[in-house]
Formats: sequence, structure tokens, C-alpha cells
Amino acid sequence: MVSSKIVEIGSDKKPSRKEAEEAIRVLLRYIGEDPTREGLIETPARVVRAYDEFFEGYAQDPAKELSKTFEDIEGFDDIVLVKDIEFTSHCEHHMVPINGVAHVAYWPDEKVVGISKLARIVDIFSSRLISQENMTSGIAECIETTLKPKGVAVYIDADHQCMSIRGVKKRQSSTVTSTFTGKFKEEESVQTRFLRMIGEN
Repeated sequence: MVSSKIVEIGSDKKPSRKEAEEAIRVLLRYIGEDPTREGLIETPARVVRAYDEFFEGYAQDPAKELSKTFEDIEGFDDIVLVKDIEFTSHCEHHMVPINGVAHVAYWPDEKVVGISKLARIVDIFSSRLISQENMTSGIAECIETTLKPKGVAVYIDADHQCMSIRGVKKRQSSTVTSTFTGKFKEEESVQTRFLRMIGEN
């Protein structure tokens, strides 16, 4: 299971920016390129800056995003759904992009959060090297643990470039994963209603 906590990297273990840039130069040489040619001189620095953006989720705590709840809408007793949350992540096996959409729902008990927070949770988990399976269960676990709702549903449909542009090269394929807890798992009518709401039933 993927932890929702901030990933702390000791200063004695984390490479410097200079070392990270040198690693990119090594990779450029590995593929047969010349890192000193004009078009590639700034590439290592650009790649490291891009990695800072791609993987900013390591420095963020998704549970903290759910800490602010709204008392004025407590008592709402039905599905809260944010669907079609677009994301780009990176496969932990090949470090190539995963592009997809996530549908995230919960059935509140006592705590209700702003709907943007559900999208923010997806952003944080997707900004890490992760498998789609662990991303799906991690999002659900974070909401379950933090809000303690009556149930959580997470459904993700994504294109994995490690499968579409390399390997078997199946460009039209997509991967679907889902996790259901509480009412969404135990009550078929609730799960069916969720699937119908996201257009999958």
C-alpha cells in the first residue's frame, strides 16, 4: 500500500542538483549523444527542472489537503463525486508518462471537504513514480483514513506509454483500476449508481 505521508529524503542521501545534471549527461552519452553539442548543453538542467515539477508530490502530504472540513455542510448524506480528473503520472517501472482520468467519490459521515481537494489528492499521488494499482488504492486509503466516510470509490482509466509507445506498442489500449470501500463495496446499488454517474454502467 502506498503511504500518503510526505516522503522524507535525508540530506546525506539525496544527490545535489549538480549530481543530478551529471546523471543526465551520462544518459545522453549512453544513448550515443554528445552532451557538449550546442542543442544539448542546457538539456541536463532543463531535465532536472522538469523532474522537480513532475515529481513534486514527494514533498506534499495528501492527508494534509483533507484536514480542512466544512461545518456548514456537515450532515450531507449522499455521494460526493468529482469525475474526469485529468492527470499525468510516471510509471515506476519505466519512468514514462501515464495519462488518464480519475473519478473519485466518497459518502460523507461527519466530515465534508471542498471538492477541489479530491482533485488535489489525485495530483499529489500522480506526481510520484507509482503504479496505477497503488495510485488507485492510495487515493482511497488516504480519503478513508483522513475523513472516515461511509465509503470511498476510486476509478482510474489511463494510457500507459510503457505499453503504447514501447514493448507491445498497443496504442489504443487503456488500463482500468478501481477500489471500493464501505457502502460502495458492500451495497451493490451504491456501486452501480457510482458507475452510472461516471458513465461506466
